[in-house]
Amino acid sequence: MDDIIGFTQNLRALKISRPSTKPMSGTAHLTHPKYRADIDGLRAIAILAVVGFHAFPTWIKGGFIGVDVFFVISGFLISTIIFGSLNRDAFSFTEFYARRIKRIFPALILVLVASFVFGWFALLADEYKQLGKHIAGGAGFVANFVLWGESGYFDNAAETKPLLHLWSLGIEEQFYFVWPLLLWLAWKKRFNLLTIALAVAVGSFALNVFTVRSDSVAAFYSPLTRFWELMVGSILAYVMLYKHEALAAFKQPLDRWLSAITYSHASGPRGDTLRDVQALLGAVLIAIGVMVIARDRQFPGWWALLPTLGAVLIIGAGTHAWFNRVVLSNKVMVWFGLISYPLYLWHWPLLSFARLVEGGLPSRDIRMAAVAASIALAWLTYRLIEKPFRFGSHSRAKTLILVVLMTIIGFVGFNCYKRDGLGFRFQSIVQELTHFHVDIAAEWREGSCFLNPGQEYSAFNACDSRADKEDKPSIVIWGDSHAAHLYPGFKDSFGDDFRIIQRTANLCPPILGMEIGNRPNCKNINDNIFELIKQEKPKRVVLASMWTLWDWKQIEVTITQLKKIGVTHIDLIGPTPQWTDGLPKQMFMMYKANSDHSIPYRTKQGLNPNFIQLDPAMAELAGQLGVNYISPMKIFCNESGCLTRLGDTGDSITSYDASGHLTPKGAKFLVAKFPKN
Repeated sequence: MDDIIGFTQNLRALKISRPSTKPMSGTAHLTHPKYRADIDGLRAIAILAVVGFHAFPTWIKGGFIGVDVFFVISGFLISTIIFGSLNRDAFSFTEFYARRIKRIFPALILVLVASFVFGWFALLADEYKQLGKHIAGGAGFVANFVLWGESGYFDNAAETKPLLHLWSLGIEEQFYFVWPLLLWLAWKKRFNLLTIALAVAVGSFALNVFTVRSDSVAAFYSPLTRFWELMVGSILAYVMLYKHEALAAFKQPLDRWLSAITYSHASGPRGDTLRDVQALLGAVLIAIGVMVIARDRQFPGWWALLPTLGAVLIIGAGTHAWFNRVVLSNKVMVWFGLISYPLYLWHWPLLSFARLVEGGLPSRDIRMAAVAASIALAWLTYRLIEKPFRFGSHSRAKTLILVVLMTIIGFVGFNCYKRDGLGFRFQSIVQELTHFHVDIAAEWREGSCFLNPGQEYSAFNACDSRADKEDKPSIVIWGDSHAAHLYPGFKDSFGDDFRIIQRTANLCPPILGMEIGNRPNCKNINDNIFELIKQEKPKRVVLASMWTLWDWKQIEVTITQLKKIGVTHIDLIGPTPQWTDGLPKQMFMMYKANSDHSIPYRTKQGLNPNFIQLDPAMAELAGQLGVNYISPMKIFCNESGCLTRLGDTGDSITSYDASGHLTPKGAKFLVAKFPKN
């Protein structure tokens, strides 16, 4: 802290006069605080936590809070520069943003280009299209808004987005656009800068706590709910620059008390006692956050106080605190801190691309290799790219070149997105695989016969048609999306002789009495379907679900109740083949792996073992309960593997996602094999 106090005293020696109203010309240079090795050490803790979480999420469950530590550091350092420069009447927007460009652009451009080049060879067109959008969003520093509109940070789809991590860079850059301008205007109008900082921080934090309860994705990605984390760093910078005397007066009695209870002969304030305790407490808060904050918490919310306050305590303790001096200023920690920015940029694309190439979670050895490669690339990037651009002569030329390059890569990414992922790179069947999609609204009758999570049973009223009233025996299809995807097959094979009554609801298995937290209407829906069956007396009832998601043995309750009301023909449909990363992706990987670019009709590659193990167990239970068990596995699969396609075009595939949802052609092929009586 002595370094900062010395720096502060120099500032206070200057006369703080009314700021000039003339434009900042850039003739005076921005103020920069003295280098602090311990802050680089804190960066090391943050980046190692993030990398650890992304590579080994089951071991380092809360490592993602390292980003919050980065936010505090950024807010502190940037605000120290701005406050000091304004105090000297030497703040220049041109110089400020030129320095930001030279700091941020070089490594980012390299990673964006590398991702685009690798994606050309490794990604399907729909994946490449998404990558193009993320490249454009990253180049424009709006990645957080782009990702906000897609899905959450912790869902499975996030693992296949190589530029997911650029959301935090977007928030920082948005802060850099807003905060300097706000401070400059406030300084000109002679407003109290600390009051401004406190108001922004409190407002942003309150919005964060309110939003995380109703929309956790918005709370995670929105700059309005994240700025408070940078603002606490800004407030710390102001206090350490301008309020160090008041801060010292506040700390003195605490230090005296701590010295008295710590040392046997403490005659007065020791000065270092409180610093040491403060830094250690900050480290403990961050460590607790890493250990107890998990992806299922409402984050950021109140939980984000752990890493942010921890970072504030560590930075505020100064360079002479034992933890900062001995641990954080260690050469190894400082080295990781120096490469933390390029390491942050490199590690996630390598891990994400590894997952895409492997078709699922890479092995531990592959993930360790990806981490090692990202560290090596980060060091090379720092030495060969980042430092040469940040320092040395020709500053204006470097800045202009970087802006032009970033604009070009942003346009290239946007062009890739607009041209649907440049599918011309592959043969026609691969292009068709990419563009294939199931029209759920038409095929599954979404919203009327296949209910969305927010709908109640009454929505099924729109499902019934005149054909459902005809004098034919009926079949009731009951279950979740894995029941809904059977409808095209039943309509095709049984529609002439039976009335097909579809009662399916998303995330709602046909298990009576089951309460599902994220599907509040499920129990009521199932109760009403059971009453419908009691009144309808159908010829057969079909029970289907994505059984791997639930305690499937509870289906015994439903079967027992159906038998009690006289249902004699019950079809229990087993799990459909599931592919680790979805069948289209598996077919693409086979296309690349085979020298002749052939795609086999059957394969074992990428099959999820969960459904294979579940099939015989369900068959055994069905035999014990005396119901008809139908095994999609036996229909689709043999000793050579499972059926991937029914023809030579992309729309002939049997399923289309990692959950094993069937295509309409796949459903028709399957149901055609069902017994007719």
